[in-house]
Amino acid sequence: MKIAILGFGTVGKGVYEIVKKANVQTQNLSVSHIFIRKNKKRVLPEMTDDIDEIMNDKNTDVVVEALGGIEPAHEFILSALQHGKHVITANKAVIAVYLKEFTDAANENNVKFYFEASVGGGIPWIQGLEKALRIDSVNSISGIFNGTSNFILDQMTRNGQSFAEVLKQAQKLGYAEADPSADIDGIDVANKLCISADIAYNINIKDRSKLPIFGIRNIKKNDVKFFEKNGYSVKLIGTTHQQGNKFDYVVEPKLFLNHTLEANTPDNYNLISLNGDTIGKLDFYGQGAGMFPTANAVVQDILDIVEEKDHLKRNFDQKMEYSPELTSGDYLVRSKADIESLFAEYAPTQEGEYLLIHQIPVGKMHEIMKDVLNVDDSSFMVSLPSNSSLASKGSIRSQEAVA
Repeated sequence: MKIAILGFGTVGKGVYEIVKKANVQTQNLSVSHIFIRKNKKRVLPEMTDDIDEIMNDKNTDVVVEALGGIEPAHEFILSALQHGKHVITANKAVIAVYLKEFTDAANENNVKFYFEASVGGGIPWIQGLEKALRIDSVNSISGIFNGTSNFILDQMTRNGQSFAEVLKQAQKLGYAEADPSADIDGIDVANKLCISADIAYNINIKDRSKLPIFGIRNIKKNDVKFFEKNGYSVKLIGTTHQQGNKFDYVVEPKLFLNHTLEANTPDNYNLISLNGDTIGKLDFYGQGAGMFPTANAVVQDILDIVEEKDHLKRNFDQKMEYSPELTSGDYLVRSKADIESLFAEYAPTQEGEYLLIHQIPVGKMHEIMKDVLNVDDSSFMVSLPSNSSLASKGSIRSQEAVA
């Protein structure tokens, strides 16, 4: 089977090297083309800057999109599918927007569109979710979807460093980009959560602007110390629940007791969980990013095509209502501004330099936090676990529940 790789960055190089090693399983795979930008130097014979050469090559069976971003990735993926080529991608940004369009195009042209590496890197999360869905309805998904943010929070907890110090370290190690916004502002998690929810609920989330997102840009060393003192670790979490024809989703910092799996997920690792009707809670843990873990997942998808292994079929046409008030919880908010009146309906109490908010709908919490950030752009919030000892100090004991 001949493979064209679009882009030769971290993922593209990883796929190329795995295919070149040619073990028993991959010995019949070969790279026919490597697409590079017009200003890039050709250092390998397979390299070309002519995308039409790849699309019109009838001997190329699979296109691996490793360019990243929305365009021209969207255009190239669609073109490859329309030219009768299978497509594999790890590009969560483009999948989160165009998953249904790509799936429809693949079905119309009798080819496969697979994307295991888009969520969880080397973790077999997508296939694990799909296997659970063969039997169960999945009513919730939650986890650490982003290795960069987890590395930052883990290092701040372990070494008592500031956010800025650890971010620079992450950039030096290649975990964070020069512009780390997608990772630290929760955008990467939001993309992965949208893909997971689309699959789990067979829906097509079109308007992602409604997604409540709050990242870790404003976390301070003293926040982490306060959480530690009370027996908690902080993680950036993506969560979605489903009940009947309603669902929610949220990306936000959350506290976990120090004995939990989430609190003990180190460095750039991911931990993603689902809850199914009969299987209960399933956890998926491993390297969420990096050249070879991600490339490994890409090549696994290629081998599924070689071996004619079908993945779960989804048409993403289930009609469900996004409900920002489906889940309620307790929160801590740190702000230099006087914000207590904004949360008057939710029994706010002072907890050191934090305002403790009781049982507020998640969507409402994020809506109010936009107003808080308008008056103090350094404000930070964090979600408390159910039955939190911190929340129980207030007038209402936390009981996170799906309404």
